[in-house]
Amino acid sequence: MNVWIAIAATAVGCYLVKYLGLAAPAGVLERPLVKRLAALLPVALLAALTAQQTLSDGRYPMLDARAAGVAAAALALVLRAPFLLVVAVAVVVTAGVRALGG
Repeated sequence: MNVWIAIAATAVGCYLVKYLGLAAPAGVLERPLVKRLAALLPVALLAALTAQQTLSDGRYPMLDARAAGVAAAALALVLRAPFLLVVAVAVVVTAGVRALGG
């Protein structure tokens, strides 16, 4: 039963956050700081999600084939590879490390 309470609370919380965003005065949303935060927040959240999914198994920190794939993708990005190539490099490296038993 506690799970359903958490789901309901999360749903209500998400609805309220969305409502507050829609109810905010336009003057507040036009401030430079708010615009900058709105532009950078999705990037920070995606980076945190990627790090959490890559470097842990849900309970404990760990390094495995996923970390090697992300490292290879980061290197491809530094070398300015196109996005699809970055994804392909990550997939190939992750699969290769897993095939080698890592």
